[in-house]
Amino acid sequence: MTTDTEDVSGLGPMVAWLSRGGQRLRQEDRARPWMLDTAVVVLAFAVFCLPELVHVGAGDGDGPRRFRLAFTRLPLAAMLALQAGLVLPLLWRRRRPMAAFATIAAVFVLQWSLGAALRADVALFIALYSVALHGPLRQLPWACGVMAGAMILVAVRASAAVSVWDAAFFLLSTATAALALGLMIRTRRAQLAGLRERAARLEIERDQRSRLAAATERTRVAREMHDIVGHNLAVIITLADAGAYATDAAPERGKEALQLIGDTGRTALGELRRVLGVLREASDVPSKVPELSPQPGVADIEALCDGVRSAGLEVVYRTVGEVDALDRGMQLTVYRILQEALTNTLKHAGAGTRVKLSVIVEDARLVVLVRDNGPAGRLGPWNAEGHGLVGMRERAALYGGNVSSGPAAGGGWTVEATLDLPRQAGAQ
Repeated sequence: MTTDTEDVSGLGPMVAWLSRGGQRLRQEDRARPWMLDTAVVVLAFAVFCLPELVHVGAGDGDGPRRFRLAFTRLPLAAMLALQAGLVLPLLWRRRRPMAAFATIAAVFVLQWSLGAALRADVALFIALYSVALHGPLRQLPWACGVMAGAMILVAVRASAAVSVWDAAFFLLSTATAALALGLMIRTRRAQLAGLRERAARLEIERDQRSRLAAATERTRVAREMHDIVGHNLAVIITLADAGAYATDAAPERGKEALQLIGDTGRTALGELRRVLGVLREASDVPSKVPELSPQPGVADIEALCDGVRSAGLEVVYRTVGEVDALDRGMQLTVYRILQEALTNTLKHAGAGTRVKLSVIVEDARLVVLVRDNGPAGRLGPWNAEGHGLVGMRERAALYGGNVSSGPAAGGGWTVEATLDLPRQAGAQ
């Protein structure tokens, strides 16, 4: 048992060496294909042609006496010509396999019509193998028919030395082996090419999925950053303007505005740290994993309203239905839609505007309604298709919803978002 194991393990370096040798040979063949074709011709001449020339030059026959008597002995010049006609076409056996096969087959038939037998006849089997491996498959039946006829001719001409049936069986079996070997290697190469193509396609799809995931994540982060920074900056700017006006008339109001600016800035900084902490991998700084707070939800809307109230908006907030039963993702969507709507009201309608917020849970949908009494004809992100409206639509689309905005019938501005409610949430 130990000996067998050692023998099997000893094949490892040899197989690796053969594999590396095959790879180097294929690389060299791709760079200089004529070298392999020339090597095949030289090898065929050395193995099959040269021994016959040596025997002729020595004046000795080749093979048993009955074979020498059954076939015609050719002069040296005729033998060289026939050998060249059989071997030299192998130079283009891969570029034009059918032409090489036809040329060799013609010389082969001529040779056997003269009653001569040459070892170089093996070139016809090599040519058939090349047609099966490199040639168009539609031409293969013609090559097989020519090959069968040539083999029958040889069997008939050799009947004086061997049985016709024995000769035909041997020759046709050899031709079938050459044909099968060529088709097998061709099929294997096609399978390997298909596997390489599939692997390349899977690699491209993997890269595309990675780029798509990265683009989606960038869009999500950009949306979060816009909501956080845009809202808090709008509040800070409004408070700063109000504090500047109140500095001379009511210094205490200016101080209050500065305190509110600080609180709003700290809130924004905390949310930014939370978002950036999610992006940063824990493995980058293993000893300093960020402490992440939950994403804002419906319970945080009241605090959001307090923040914009401090900036001068009059906010009335109400809910209908069990909004606390919504999942965290939908609660975040509701919060961000309301945050963006309040930010735009603060930016474009200004302080003193009255805003009504409604979050309504119905049977199969959730409605978020924001209406203010500011100027109905004002321009803003709604008209310019800015990041705010795009972000709101993207969030709503995640839940099969949509967002509409525009002037209200009785004056002011209205933003309405409708989301599809999950069945379990709608049933509660």
